Amino acid sequence: MTFTDMFSARAKLYSHYRPEYPEQLFTWIGSLGEEHDIVWDCATGSGQAARGLARIFARVVATDASAAQIGNAVRQEGIEYRVADASDSGLADASVPMVTVAQALHWLDPKTFYREVARVLRPGGALTVWGYGDPVMGTDELEKIVHSFNRGAIEEYWTPQRQLLLDKYATVPFPFREIATPQLDLTRDWTLAEFSGYMRTWSATANYIKANGLDPVDEVEAALAKHWGDAERRRLVTWPLYIRAGYS
Repeated sequence: MTFTDMFSARAKLYSHYRPEYPEQLFTWIGSLGEEHDIVWDCATGSGQAARGLARIFARVVATDASAAQIGNAVRQEGIEYRVADASDSGLADASVPMVTVAQALHWLDPKTFYREVARVLRPGGALTVWGYGDPVMGTDELEKIVHSFNRGAIEEYWTPQRQLLLDKYATVPFPFREIATPQLDLTRDWTLAEFSGYMRTWSATANYIKANGLDPVDEVEAALAKHWGDAERRRLVTWPLYIRAGYS
């Protein structure tokens, strides 16, 4: 598998509208080992996970194959952003106690990525991966509209890799000494503009625009507006997290 760049053209949207992860997740990741000097966050995108990891680890090496994603990442003390492929991190052998991948394992070639993980992990180090699928809306009306858009209007524009997320990463090979993981949700209280911005980060949305020259979110945003409330009304959006972790 070669790197397929699905997000560079929408990197700025991704930086603004992709949600960050719950604090409980990073606390749990920190509990997996005693060494917190460095972590490799692979396929970091614009750094949503890296910023959370920086509260636990002294140094975060956050890599992504997309220069545009790295260019739009929020700079923060303790995070070193690098443009690097998942199979060639630039890290030294046995140099990190933890590797993480957030919302990106389905884009990676597992064979070459796992080989790189095995090379850079210290003895007894761990890999933690997580992702989330479809958003769960707070009312039946909003849920029906979003589901119709996601599973109707743009369904054919999702790539096959999407199924790995819908399968909760359960079907992804995972050649590590696997451990039990917590059940956590990602939540956001969003305005309609923020939620619409998030939908514009979807790879299926980008594929639809590329094929048709039209932004499909405009129509669904108008439909949601009828049930959302005023422009500043915040609505709860929830995503169950799918987490897998294991030791080398």
